[in-house]
Amino acid sequence: MQLPKTNYEPPFRVTRASHAVLTVKDLKASRDFYAEIAGLVVSDEDANAVWLRGLEEACHHSLVLKRAKGAPACERIGLRVFGDADLEKAEAHFENLGLAARWVEVPHQGRTLHVGDVAGTPLEFCATMEVKPRLLTKLQLHKGGAAHRLDHFQILVPDVAAVTNFYASIGFRLSEYMTAGEEMTGAFLQRKGNPHDIVFFAGAGPTLHHVAFTVPEASFILRACDIAGNLGFGRSVERGPSRHGPGHALFVYLRDPDGHRVELFTTHYQMMDIELEPVRWDVTDVSLAVPWGLPAQRKWFLEATPFAGVTPRKPARAGEPYSLEKYLAAQAAASSGNE
Repeated sequence: MQLPKTNYEPPFRVTRASHAVLTVKDLKASRDFYAEIAGLVVSDEDANAVWLRGLEEACHHSLVLKRAKGAPACERIGLRVFGDADLEKAEAHFENLGLAARWVEVPHQGRTLHVGDVAGTPLEFCATMEVKPRLLTKLQLHKGGAAHRLDHFQILVPDVAAVTNFYASIGFRLSEYMTAGEEMTGAFLQRKGNPHDIVFFAGAGPTLHHVAFTVPEASFILRACDIAGNLGFGRSVERGPSRHGPGHALFVYLRDPDGHRVELFTTHYQMMDIELEPVRWDVTDVSLAVPWGLPAQRKWFLEATPFAGVTPRKPARAGEPYSLEKYLAAQAAASSGNE
Protein backbone atom coordinates (compact mmCIF):
# COMPACT_ATOMS: atom_id res chain seq x y z
CA MET A 1 0.00 0.00 0.00
CA GLN A 2 1.33 3.43 -0.97
CA LEU A 3 0.89 5.84 1.94
CA PRO A 4 0.56 9.58 1.28
CA LYS A 5 3.69 11.66 1.67
CA THR A 6 3.32 14.73 3.84
CA ASN A 7 4.39 18.00 2.29
CA TYR A 8 6.64 19.44 5.01
CA GLU A 9 6.89 22.71 3.10
CA PRO A 10 3.15 23.25 2.58
CA PRO A 11 1.73 26.09 0.48
CA PHE A 12 0.13 27.58 3.61
CA ARG A 13 0.19 26.78 7.33
CA VAL A 14 -2.84 25.10 8.88
CA THR A 15 -2.49 24.95 12.67
CA ARG A 16 -5.48 22.96 13.93
CA ALA A 17 -9.12 21.98 13.76
CA SER A 18 -11.00 25.08 14.86
CA HIS A 19 -14.79 24.97 14.79
CA ALA A 20 -17.94 23.47 13.33
CA VAL A 21 -21.11 25.21 12.17
CA LEU A 22 -24.32 23.19 12.66
CA THR A 23 -27.90 24.11 11.87
CA VAL A 24 -30.60 23.03 14.35
CA LYS A 25 -34.39 23.10 14.56
CA ASP A 26 -34.76 24.16 18.20
CA LEU A 27 -32.01 26.58 19.13
CA LYS A 28 -32.78 26.56 22.86
CA ALA A 29 -32.89 22.76 23.09
CA SER A 30 -29.57 22.46 21.29
CA ARG A 31 -28.02 25.23 23.38
CA ASP A 32 -29.07 23.44 26.56
CA PHE A 33 -27.74 20.10 25.28
CA TYR A 34 -24.26 21.45 24.56
CA ALA A 35 -24.06 23.73 27.60
CA GLU A 36 -25.57 21.43 30.23
CA ILE A 37 -24.48 17.98 29.01
CA ALA A 38 -21.26 18.55 27.04
CA GLY A 39 -20.36 21.47 29.31
CA LEU A 40 -19.50 24.02 26.64
CA VAL A 41 -19.65 27.73 27.49
CA VAL A 42 -21.89 30.20 25.67
CA SER A 43 -19.72 33.01 24.28
CA ASP A 44 -22.54 34.91 22.54
CA GLU A 45 -26.08 34.34 21.34
CA ASP A 46 -28.86 36.06 19.50
CA ALA A 47 -32.27 35.06 18.15
CA ASN A 48 -30.78 32.96 15.35
CA ALA A 49 -27.42 31.64 16.56
CA VAL A 50 -25.40 30.52 19.58
CA TRP A 51 -21.60 30.55 19.73
CA LEU A 52 -19.97 28.13 22.19
CA ARG A 53 -16.44 27.30 23.31
CA GLY A 54 -14.68 24.82 25.59
CA LEU A 55 -13.45 25.66 29.07
CA GLU A 56 -9.80 25.89 28.06
CA GLU A 57 -10.51 27.77 24.84
CA ALA A 58 -9.79 31.49 24.71
CA CYS A 59 -10.88 31.92 21.10
CA HIS A 60 -14.51 32.95 20.73
CA HIS A 61 -16.07 29.71 19.48
CA SER A 62 -15.47 26.12 18.53
CA LEU A 63 -19.12 25.32 17.86
CA VAL A 64 -21.72 27.51 16.18
CA LEU A 65 -25.40 26.58 16.27
CA LYS A 66 -27.68 28.28 13.75
CA ARG A 67 -31.44 28.14 13.53
CA ALA A 68 -32.23 25.80 10.63
CA LYS A 69 -34.12 27.11 7.60
CA GLY A 70 -34.50 23.55 6.34
CA ALA A 71 -33.38 20.13 7.49
CA PRO A 72 -30.55 20.29 10.07
CA ALA A 73 -27.10 20.02 8.52
CA CYS A 74 -23.46 20.99 8.93
CA GLU A 75 -22.72 24.21 7.08
CA ARG A 76 -18.95 23.97 7.35
CA ILE A 77 -16.01 22.76 9.39
CA GLY A 78 -13.41 25.33 10.34
CA LEU A 79 -9.62 25.13 10.22
CA ARG A 80 -7.22 27.71 11.60
CA VAL A 81 -4.18 29.00 9.76
CA PHE A 82 -1.21 30.74 11.35
CA GLY A 83 -1.68 34.23 9.91
CA ASP A 84 -3.52 36.34 7.38
CA ALA A 85 -0.75 35.81 4.82
CA ASP A 86 -1.57 32.09 4.92
CA LEU A 87 -5.15 32.88 3.89
CA GLU A 88 -3.89 34.63 0.76
CA LYS A 89 -1.64 31.67 -0.02
CA ALA A 90 -4.51 29.26 0.58
CA GLU A 91 -6.72 31.14 -1.85
CA ALA A 92 -4.04 30.99 -4.55
CA HIS A 93 -3.37 27.30 -3.89
CA PHE A 94 -7.02 26.25 -4.14
CA GLU A 95 -7.59 28.36 -7.24
CA ASN A 96 -4.62 26.65 -8.88
CA LEU A 97 -6.28 23.31 -8.13
CA GLY A 98 -9.52 24.47 -9.70
CA LEU A 99 -11.28 24.66 -6.32
CA ALA A 100 -13.20 27.93 -6.17
CA ALA A 101 -12.45 29.93 -3.03
CA ARG A 102 -14.28 33.04 -1.83
CA TRP A 103 -13.93 35.59 0.94
CA VAL A 104 -16.82 35.93 3.39
CA GLU A 105 -17.73 37.98 6.45
CA VAL A 106 -18.27 35.80 9.54
CA PRO A 107 -19.25 37.17 12.97
CA HIS A 108 -16.53 37.10 15.64
CA GLN A 109 -13.85 35.97 13.15
CA GLY A 110 -11.16 37.77 11.20
CA ARG A 111 -10.82 37.36 7.46
CA THR A 112 -12.44 34.08 6.43
CA LEU A 113 -12.03 31.96 3.31
CA HIS A 114 -14.58 29.41 2.08
CA VAL A 115 -13.65 26.50 -0.17
CA GLY A 116 -14.53 22.84 -0.70
CA ASP A 117 -11.94 20.06 -0.55
CA VAL A 118 -11.57 17.36 -3.23
CA ALA A 119 -14.38 15.32 -1.68
CA GLY A 120 -16.69 18.33 -1.56
CA THR A 121 -16.42 18.95 2.21
CA PRO A 122 -17.20 22.64 2.87
CA LEU A 123 -14.24 24.23 4.67
CA GLU A 124 -13.82 27.57 6.41
CA PHE A 125 -10.31 28.94 7.02
CA CYS A 126 -9.57 31.83 9.36
CA ALA A 127 -6.48 33.14 11.14
CA THR A 128 -8.02 35.07 14.05
CA MET A 129 -11.08 35.27 16.29
CA GLU A 130 -12.27 37.47 19.10
CA VAL A 131 -10.83 36.40 22.44
CA LYS A 132 -12.80 35.51 25.58
CA PRO A 133 -11.58 34.60 29.08
CA ARG A 134 -10.46 31.02 29.62
CA LEU A 135 -12.69 29.41 32.24
CA LEU A 136 -10.46 26.44 32.95
CA THR A 137 -9.87 27.46 36.58
CA LYS A 138 -13.40 28.75 37.23
CA LEU A 139 -14.50 25.38 38.55
CA GLN A 140 -17.83 26.69 39.81
CA LEU A 141 -18.83 27.25 36.17
CA HIS A 142 -18.03 23.72 34.97
CA LYS A 143 -21.09 21.73 33.90
CA GLY A 144 -21.82 18.29 32.48
CA GLY A 145 -18.78 16.77 30.79
CA ALA A 146 -16.76 19.99 31.25
CA ALA A 147 -15.62 19.88 27.61
CA HIS A 148 -12.22 21.56 27.40
CA ARG A 149 -11.60 22.07 23.68
CA LEU A 150 -12.55 20.92 20.22
CA ASP A 151 -10.07 18.30 19.12
CA HIS A 152 -11.11 16.83 15.76
CA PHE A 153 -13.77 16.07 13.17
CA GLN A 154 -14.58 12.72 11.61
CA ILE A 155 -15.97 12.72 8.08
CA LEU A 156 -17.28 9.94 5.85
CA VAL A 157 -16.01 10.09 2.27
CA PRO A 158 -16.31 7.77 -0.75
CA ASP A 159 -12.54 7.69 -1.41
CA VAL A 160 -10.34 7.79 1.70
CA ALA A 161 -7.04 7.55 -0.20
CA ALA A 162 -7.82 10.51 -2.48
CA VAL A 163 -8.82 12.85 0.32
CA THR A 164 -5.87 11.74 2.46
CA ASN A 165 -3.47 12.62 -0.35
CA PHE A 166 -5.12 16.02 -0.64
CA TYR A 167 -4.63 16.87 3.04
CA ALA A 168 -1.09 15.47 3.07
CA SER A 169 -0.29 17.87 0.24
CA ILE A 170 -1.19 20.85 2.47
CA GLY A 171 0.91 19.65 5.39
CA PHE A 172 -1.25 17.18 7.32
CA ARG A 173 0.54 14.13 8.74
CA LEU A 174 -0.92 10.64 8.75
CA SER A 175 -0.70 9.33 12.33
CA GLU A 176 -2.86 6.19 12.13
CA TYR A 177 -4.81 4.42 9.42
CA MET A 178 -7.28 1.56 9.04
CA THR A 179 -7.09 -1.09 6.35
CA ALA A 180 -9.18 -3.92 4.97
CA GLY A 181 -6.62 -5.98 3.12
CA GLU A 182 -4.66 -3.47 1.06
CA GLU A 183 -7.44 -0.88 0.95
CA MET A 184 -7.26 2.18 3.21
CA THR A 185 -10.65 2.49 4.92
CA GLY A 186 -9.79 5.11 7.52
CA ALA A 187 -7.17 7.84 7.97
CA PHE A 188 -6.24 9.94 11.02
CA LEU A 189 -4.54 13.20 10.03
CA GLN A 190 -3.08 15.90 12.24
CA ARG A 191 -1.49 19.34 12.32
CA LYS A 192 -1.38 20.23 16.02
CA GLY A 193 0.80 17.35 17.21
CA ASN A 194 -1.61 14.76 18.55
CA PRO A 195 -3.07 11.88 16.51
CA HIS A 196 -5.74 13.79 14.65
CA ASP A 197 -7.39 17.04 13.68
CA ILE A 198 -9.45 15.44 10.95
CA VAL A 199 -10.39 11.79 10.39
CA PHE A 200 -11.78 10.18 7.25
CA PHE A 201 -13.61 6.87 7.00
CA ALA A 202 -15.13 5.19 3.97
CA GLY A 203 -18.84 5.83 3.59
CA ALA A 204 -21.47 7.81 1.75
CA GLY A 205 -20.16 11.34 1.77
CA PRO A 206 -18.90 13.77 2.38
CA THR A 207 -20.96 13.71 5.57
CA LEU A 208 -20.02 14.73 9.10
CA HIS A 209 -19.79 11.71 11.38
CA HIS A 210 -18.95 13.62 14.56
CA VAL A 211 -17.29 16.55 16.27
CA ALA A 212 -15.05 15.61 19.21
CA PHE A 213 -14.27 17.53 22.40
CA THR A 214 -11.78 16.63 25.10
CA VAL A 215 -12.74 16.17 28.74
CA PRO A 216 -10.29 16.23 31.68
CA GLU A 217 -10.78 12.65 32.94
CA ALA A 218 -13.04 9.59 32.73
CA SER A 219 -15.38 10.71 35.53
CA PHE A 220 -16.57 13.60 33.36
CA ILE A 221 -17.69 11.17 30.65
CA LEU A 222 -19.87 9.43 33.23
CA ARG A 223 -21.08 12.77 34.55
CA ALA A 224 -22.16 13.84 31.06
CA CYS A 225 -24.13 10.61 30.71
CA ASP A 226 -25.75 11.11 34.13
CA ILE A 227 -26.76 14.67 33.25
CA ALA A 228 -28.08 13.49 29.88
CA GLY A 229 -30.27 10.97 31.68
CA ASN A 230 -31.53 13.53 34.20
CA LEU A 231 -32.45 15.98 31.43
CA GLY A 232 -34.32 13.41 29.36
CA PHE A 233 -31.51 12.74 26.86
CA GLY A 234 -30.60 9.28 28.17
CA ARG A 235 -31.33 7.61 24.83
CA SER A 236 -29.03 10.06 23.11
CA VAL A 237 -26.07 8.14 24.59
CA GLU A 238 -25.33 6.18 21.44
CA ARG A 239 -22.03 4.40 22.04
CA GLY A 240 -19.93 3.84 25.14
CA PRO A 241 -18.56 4.70 27.55
CA SER A 242 -15.77 2.52 26.17
CA ARG A 243 -12.16 2.69 25.01
CA HIS A 244 -10.77 3.22 21.53
CA GLY A 245 -8.03 1.02 20.13
CA PRO A 246 -6.57 3.78 17.91
CA GLY A 247 -5.62 6.63 20.25
CA HIS A 248 -6.46 4.51 23.32
CA ALA A 249 -8.82 7.18 24.71
CA LEU A 250 -11.90 6.61 26.84
CA PHE A 251 -14.98 7.96 25.06
CA VAL A 252 -18.71 8.33 24.74
CA TYR A 253 -20.76 9.34 21.69
CA LEU A 254 -24.01 11.24 22.07
CA ARG A 255 -26.60 12.49 19.58
CA ASP A 256 -27.91 16.01 20.06
CA PRO A 257 -31.62 16.91 19.62
CA ASP A 258 -31.18 17.07 15.82
CA GLY A 259 -29.16 13.87 15.54
CA HIS A 260 -25.75 15.55 15.16
CA ARG A 261 -23.15 13.31 16.81
CA VAL A 262 -20.66 14.58 19.40
CA GLU A 263 -17.83 12.67 21.04
CA LEU A 264 -16.47 13.40 24.52
CA PHE A 265 -13.12 11.72 25.15
CA THR A 266 -10.04 11.80 27.38
CA THR A 267 -7.59 12.99 24.72
CA HIS A 268 -4.59 10.99 23.49
CA TYR A 269 -0.84 10.82 22.88
CA GLN A 270 1.47 13.26 21.08
CA MET A 271 2.52 12.76 17.47
CA MET A 272 5.09 15.51 16.83
CA ASP A 273 8.48 13.93 16.17
CA ILE A 274 9.55 13.51 12.58
CA GLU A 275 10.70 9.90 12.94
CA LEU A 276 7.29 8.63 14.09
CA GLU A 277 5.68 6.39 11.50
CA PRO A 278 1.91 6.02 10.98
CA VAL A 279 0.31 3.17 12.93
CA ARG A 280 -1.64 0.63 10.88
CA TRP A 281 -4.84 -0.98 12.20
CA ASP A 282 -6.56 -3.96 10.60
CA VAL A 283 -10.34 -3.49 10.74
CA THR A 284 -10.82 -7.25 10.74
CA ASP A 285 -9.15 -7.48 14.17
CA VAL A 286 -12.06 -6.30 16.30
CA SER A 287 -10.15 -6.86 19.57
CA LEU A 288 -7.72 -4.11 18.57
CA ALA A 289 -10.36 -1.61 17.45
CA VAL A 290 -12.55 -2.30 20.51
CA PRO A 291 -10.26 -3.46 23.37
CA TRP A 292 -13.24 -4.13 25.67
CA GLY A 293 -17.00 -3.81 25.49
CA LEU A 294 -19.25 -4.48 22.52
CA PRO A 295 -19.02 -3.19 18.92
CA ALA A 296 -21.06 -0.14 17.94
CA GLN A 297 -24.54 -0.40 16.49
CA ARG A 298 -24.70 -0.45 12.70
CA LYS A 299 -26.20 3.04 12.63
CA TRP A 300 -23.05 4.42 14.30
CA PHE A 301 -21.05 3.43 11.23
CA LEU A 302 -23.55 4.56 8.62
CA GLU A 303 -25.52 7.56 9.95
CA ALA A 304 -23.98 11.01 9.63
CA THR A 305 -24.94 14.67 9.29
CA PRO A 306 -25.22 15.93 5.70
CA PHE A 307 -23.30 19.01 4.63
CA ALA A 308 -25.60 21.80 3.49
CA GLY A 309 -26.01 21.77 -0.28
CA VAL A 310 -23.71 18.76 -0.80
CA THR A 311 -25.00 15.49 -2.28
CA PRO A 312 -23.23 12.46 -0.76
CA ARG A 313 -21.68 9.86 -3.04
CA LYS A 314 -21.30 6.18 -2.17
CA PRO A 315 -17.92 4.41 -2.16
CA ALA A 316 -17.11 2.21 -5.13
CA ARG A 317 -17.08 -0.75 -2.74
CA ALA A 318 -19.32 -0.62 0.31
CA GLY A 319 -18.13 -2.98 3.03
CA GLU A 320 -20.32 -4.18 5.89
CA PRO A 321 -19.04 -2.99 9.29
CA TYR A 322 -18.55 -5.38 12.16
CA SER A 323 -21.49 -3.97 14.09
CA LEU A 324 -23.26 -4.93 17.29
CA GLU A 325 -25.99 -6.52 15.22
CA LYS A 326 -23.45 -8.63 13.32
CA TYR A 327 -21.72 -9.62 16.55
CA LEU A 328 -24.99 -10.69 18.23
CA ALA A 329 -26.02 -12.67 15.16
CA ALA A 330 -22.67 -14.50 15.21
CA GLN A 331 -23.04 -15.22 18.92
CA ALA A 332 -26.56 -16.55 18.42
CA ALA A 333 -25.41 -18.79 15.55
CA ALA A 334 -22.53 -20.12 17.63
CA SER A 335 -24.83 -20.78 20.55
CA SER A 336 -27.38 -22.68 18.44
CA GLY A 337 -24.59 -24.69 16.85
CA ASN A 338 -23.42 -25.87 20.28
CA GLU A 339 -26.85 -27.08 21.37
